[in-house]
Amino acid sequence: MKKVFIFILIMMLLTGCNNKYQNKKVAKETFLLGTLVKISIYGKDVKDEDFKPIFSLISDLENKVSKNIKESEISKLNSNTNHNIQVSQDVFNIIKKGLYYSKISEGKFDLSIAPLVELWGIGTENAKVPKEDEIDKAISKINYKNIKLDEKDMTISLLKDTKIDLGGIAKGYIADKVAEFFKDNDIEHGVINLGGNILTVGQKPNGDLWKIGIQNPFKSRGEKIGMVSIDQKSVVTSGIYERYLEKDGIRYHHILNPFTGYPVKNNLASVIIISNYSVDGDGLSTVAFSKGLKDGLKFIETIDNTDAIFITKDKEIYLTSGAKKIFKLMDNSFKIKYNK
Repeated sequence: MKKVFIFILIMMLLTGCNNKYQNKKVAKETFLLGTLVKISIYGKDVKDEDFKPIFSLISDLENKVSKNIKESEISKLNSNTNHNIQVSQDVFNIIKKGLYYSKISEGKFDLSIAPLVELWGIGTENAKVPKEDEIDKAISKINYKNIKLDEKDMTISLLKDTKIDLGGIAKGYIADKVAEFFKDNDIEHGVINLGGNILTVGQKPNGDLWKIGIQNPFKSRGEKIGMVSIDQKSVVTSGIYERYLEKDGIRYHHILNPFTGYPVKNNLASVIIISNYSVDGDGLSTVAFSKGLKDGLKFIETIDNTDAIFITKDKEIYLTSGAKKIFKLMDNSFKIKYNK
């Protein structure tokens, strides 16, 4: 009996060591999509070479969707308005999803916002506060209804000199494509972080939930106010704290209102969306932020498998019903407020 016990004990120790070896974490990061991209993989014998096809996938997609890359499909579309232009399946899918959010938000999220984004230039060396006539001219060119899709021929036409900008949804789509790559290559546990767009794959190797920090919108990146405990989910944030322009003591953030031509004006500092797919988190975070606290909360509550955290400029936190179960506050300078 004693020998059997010793044998079982040895096997348990060996199994524990083996699991530890199999579940080691390897993370690599690089600069893509205009931000720092970090990929973490848990598994056995993870090598540097395993990350090359992942970063290559991200780079290939960026080369298709970035309006800042001259040879991209989006640049080709924007340079050939009023023509039917054939595009790849990826570009077609992103624009189709972006149009969906443009429609359900009644234009608060609008793929054709490119003229306004270019005019303000927030986040670039050309950032400026435009003149009223410049803003009016840019607004006149914004209308997602001028984007026409032909699914049969995989073509897109931009009418009336419309131009599109996928900056509000492309990172989410790309994160989901990386998650597909994980699945196709039997990578069961990992974290995809595209500059704050976070998507987890599977659970942690030991079966625990992932602990994802929620950024403090009033401090530098890495300062957290709390965390959410999730399994395979996306966590996407829209906020006023990273890309902005200061002029004459006024701060102008990058989330622009297609109707007024100015940054969205409300009491929100950031909106965090927890969803199954990152492309949805991308679209919904902008929509919810644009709707404001009351309407944004009500809107997200109507969407299945989706929750949100709203943080106000007064350091108040409002949670959807599902978010209340997974969010833990860690900074007592913020206060959780409950909806009536």
